[in-house]
Amino acid sequence: MSHSFLLESGRWTLQGTWLTREALPSPVKGKLLVAWKPDNCFMIATKLTFPDDDQDPIVIQSRGRMTSQDRQYTFVLQHSLLGQVEGEGWIAPESIVQRYWGVSDQQRRTGFETLRQIGPDQYHFSGGVMAGHYLTSTIEAELTRQQS
Repeated sequence: MSHSFLLESGRWTLQGTWLTREALPSPVKGKLLVAWKPDNCFMIATKLTFPDDDQDPIVIQSRGRMTSQDRQYTFVLQHSLLGQVEGEGWIAPESIVQRYWGVSDQQRRTGFETLRQIGPDQYHFSGGVMAGHYLTSTIEAELTRQQS
C-alpha cells in the first residue's frame, strides 16, 4: 500500500482525543488540506477545534520539501501555540514519522508525530509536545481522506 497522506494532494478530516497535563482528555476535530507545488514542495494547512472545551482552535500552516530520495523531508511551519517551528520527517513503508522543534522558544518545546497507515485513505495519528523533558500534550486521532 502506498501512502496517500502527504504524498498526494487532498482534504482530510481528523477526529480523536487531546490530552494535556492539566486537564482530562478532550475531543478534538480537525481539517487538513495538503497541496503540492512544483519542485517537490508541499503545503499543509491544519485547523484543530475542541468541541467540548473553551480552548481556542489550533491553526498550523506548514510548507516543506522532499529530499531527492522521496523518503525524507524537511519543513517549516507557523503554529498558533508554538510559533515558528522547523522539523524533519521520514516516510517508512507503513508510517510517516516526524519531529519538530520551536525556533527561539523559551520553553524549549519539541514534538513528534506518527501517522500509521491503516487503509488507503485512513491513518492512525499520534503525537505529543514536550517542554524540556516533560510531555505537555498528546493527541490520538484518526485521519480520513475526503473524496472529491
